[in-house]
Amino acid sequence: MVDTLVPDLTDRPEVFPSERFLPNGMLSPELRSQLRQIDDVRNALSVIGLWAFVIGLVWLTAWSHQWWVALLAFIVMGPVHVRFAILMHEAAHKILFTKSAINDFVGKWFIAYPAFIPISIYRRGHFAHHREEFGPDDPDIVFYGGYPSAPRVLLRRLARDAVGISGWKNFKSLLLANKSSAGRRIALPILGIQVLLWATSWVATGDWWIYPLLWFLPWMTQWRVLNRLRAIGEHGGMQKNADRRATTHNVRQRPLARLWLVPYNTGWHLAHHVDMGIPWRNLPRYHQELIAAGYITPGITYSSYTALWRAAASGSSAN
Repeated sequence: MVDTLVPDLTDRPEVFPSERFLPNGMLSPELRSQLRQIDDVRNALSVIGLWAFVIGLVWLTAWSHQWWVALLAFIVMGPVHVRFAILMHEAAHKILFTKSAINDFVGKWFIAYPAFIPISIYRRGHFAHHREEFGPDDPDIVFYGGYPSAPRVLLRRLARDAVGISGWKNFKSLLLANKSSAGRRIALPILGIQVLLWATSWVATGDWWIYPLLWFLPWMTQWRVLNRLRAIGEHGGMQKNADRRATTHNVRQRPLARLWLVPYNTGWHLAHHVDMGIPWRNLPRYHQELIAAGYITPGITYSSYTALWRAAASGSSAN
């Protein structure tokens, strides 16, 4: 039985402050300013490229009218929703675009609302998560709390995600928000964008089922599974601690995981929690800085997400 996945203190040496780092693990102001540069053009191309991929996938499915193409497209749309969530996460941190107005406009209307996310609410909750992982105001603990657990616990949670039970709870909350004026201001734009996406795909392809199959259903099912697995890969089995290495995992990044589960460098999650102001394109560089400083060690590094999930399901928790 495993009680915690927190690395031993021997694998978490105290290395800050240093010539390059401040006591909190952030780089010195001059070095940090270099890594905080936002590449507006490339980020815009990332957003455009993501939508181009979605449009291309929709066109291919509608053009082929083959069931197996539709099935493959449905499967691929799971990682597509992951990409929308990660780009939204960047916008929530205000590091997707340099200008705040552009960051918030694109993040809201072209990323968050299409992905059913009320970004203003997400931003407040997510900053609470960064202030204190596993703290009383951390809203994300529902995804990664309670580990290590028995394998059946993880499988039961993933099964609820896979069949849409978790997704329906989220969608139902969005619908019920319309009962109040404050809720309507948040929910109606999101629901309006969904109607627009459905109508546009229907008119463009002549097939009413394109939107439900390739957008709504993957969000209700696949995305839930991938989101939970990623959350466990980020914080599962850890605990409240001032040392980020005790709250956040470090996992070796492999091509398949980066393609399917942790795109846009989000797998360098420990680096992100040490300094959440560094944009996604620069996280690998910052990660290397932390390795060179001796902050990230082999002893705290999992060889793969599979190894981490196996460890997270090695306990006997009944919750």
